Amino acid sequence: MQSIFRDRLLQDRVAFLTGGGSGIGRRIAERFAEHGCQVVLAGRKPERLAPAAAAIREAGGAAETEALDVREYEAVEAALQRTRRRFGEIDILVCAAAGNFPAPVTGMSAHGFKAVIDIDLLGTFNTCRAAYPHLRKPGASIIAISANHAVMPIPYQAHVCAAKAGVELLTKTLALEWGAEGIRANCITPGPTDDTEGMRRLAPTEEVRRSLQRSIPLGRFGTKDELADLALFLSSPAAAYITGAVYVCDGGTSLCRIHFAPAARATQ
Repeated sequence: MQSIFRDRLLQDRVAFLTGGGSGIGRRIAERFAEHGCQVVLAGRKPERLAPAAAAIREAGGAAETEALDVREYEAVEAALQRTRRRFGEIDILVCAAAGNFPAPVTGMSAHGFKAVIDIDLLGTFNTCRAAYPHLRKPGASIIAISANHAVMPIPYQAHVCAAKAGVELLTKTLALEWGAEGIRANCITPGPTDDTEGMRRLAPTEEVRRSLQRSIPLGRFGTKDELADLALFLSSPAAAYITGAVYVCDGGTSLCRIHFAPAARATQ
C-alpha cells in the first residue's frame, strides 16, 4: 500500500467515508489514514467495517466505524453528528457506497432498479446533504465515486448508468451551490479495477478478464492504490482550486466504449 506521496498531506483532518469497509472506499480510507487523517468508515455491514478499522489502527492510524444504510437520511445525519462530537470538525466526505448486479432491462424488476438508484444516487444525496452543516468552511472536500457508466451506455447495467449519471451531475451542482461556502465537490470515475467486487461480478472468469485487459489502451486493470492516491490529491491543498471536476482513472477504457456484462449475457 505504498503511496506516491511522501508528506502527511491530511494531518489532523477528519474524513467520513461511506462504503469504507471494503473495496475502493476502504483503500481510500487507508491512504487518508497514512497521511494523518482521522477516518470514520461507514457502511451497512459491521463485519466488514470492524476489521477495516482495526487494520488502520494496527498500522498506527485513527479509525472508527458507523454502521448505517445510506438510504436512510436520519441514520446518516446521526452518524455525522457523532463523528463531529468524537473528532471535531469534518473536513472530507467520500461517497463510495454503491450497488450493482448485471441484468437486462427486461430481466430487472422495478425494485431492483430502484435499489441501485437509492444506494448510489439517493445515498450520495443523503450523505452530502446531511454533511453540509459540518463541511461549510474553506478547504472542505467532497469526493463522489462515479463510474464510466455515467457517460457510456453499457448493456445489462441500465440501473448503474442512470444512477452514476445522476451522481456526476449532482456533484457538479453541489460545486456550484456550495462553492461560496468553501466546499469543493469532485468525482472520481474508476475504470476496471482489480480486486474489487465489481470486477468479480462483471468479469467472473479468467477468459473474460484477459479479453477485457486486451481492450484497455493501457493493457491492464487499474488498482485501488491508484484511485486512493487520486482521492488523496483531490482532498489535499494541492487541489485547492479544483471543483466540479470529473477525474477519469480508467486506463483509457472510456475512449473505446467497451461493453461487458458477461454474467448476465451468459443467461440469455
